[in-house]
Amino acid sequence: MSEVVRLYQYKSLLSGRTAVSAQSIQQALEISPATFKRDIAKLRDQLHVPIEFNRELGGYTLEQGHTDTELPGLWFSQEEILALVTIQQLLEQLEPGLLGAKLKPLKERLGQLMEKHGLASQDVAKRIRIVHAGKRIVIVKSFEAVASATLARKRLKIWHFSRQNGKTTEREISPQRLVHYRDNWYLDAWCHLRDDIRSFSIDAITRLEVLETTAKDLAAKRIDEAVDAGYGIFGGAPKGWATLKFTPERARWVAREVWHPNQRSTTEPDGSYVLEIPYSDERELLGDLLRFGADVEVLAPADLRSRIKRALHEALGRYV
Repeated sequence: MSEVVRLYQYKSLLSGRTAVSAQSIQQALEISPATFKRDIAKLRDQLHVPIEFNRELGGYTLEQGHTDTELPGLWFSQEEILALVTIQQLLEQLEPGLLGAKLKPLKERLGQLMEKHGLASQDVAKRIRIVHAGKRIVIVKSFEAVASATLARKRLKIWHFSRQNGKTTEREISPQRLVHYRDNWYLDAWCHLRDDIRSFSIDAITRLEVLETTAKDLAAKRIDEAVDAGYGIFGGAPKGWATLKFTPERARWVAREVWHPNQRSTTEPDGSYVLEIPYSDERELLGDLLRFGADVEVLAPADLRSRIKRALHEALGRYV
């Protein structure tokens, strides 16, 4: 039994009106007298649990009026506290202007718990480094408004800039969930203009208004089917499967990656890696494949193969 579980069981043993003897507690928890003494000291001194010994009843009880008290910190072992602070650091570094202030109370509380457990919380920041690649700037007020509307289930009126055609469109949307994908924030929402589910880059929202109208709610399964069916951030029903063949050298990396939950793969005798993934919009897929250059070949479908071939020719043409 772990220390965390054992300490929590003291609450169950002492929650009754009858005092419990030290011997009964030791037998119930299968611990030695020395461990029992350490537990009582920790519960009193570090976790501030109001345990008292009643001489008249000959046992331990919780102080009168505190029988329903929660045992602070008992859910967290040293490893769990360290994990929570690590997560806090990760979130703070991912988006310091967006989440740092909101997480400050949690950070302070975790710092206190770490000090009680003999851990140095200040070392965590020194031991974690997050390198951003392709991160776009998000206006803090815009993010907070989007997040607030999403949690409060309010509709948004947004002016969204499309990088594909260079146009800005006014839309009314019902936000469903925030998504942090490849260092950038997106909003999955029901678009009342298109009457369908869409994903919006929050940094591409040039203006927004939180409306008093209640947002339309969609089942999580429906959202997943719409936006997670194909490869990448672009949603929609898959229009096909891409068959990609990576060289033996590149396979050493790609074979360990998950490109899509439903992907299929095989390893050829020469070490080549063949990956099959569903896709609904080839834009992101093409961009990712171009990064691999000659280390990948699109085997199917023919349309995707033609598009990557044309893109490579156009790229080569810039160097003639």
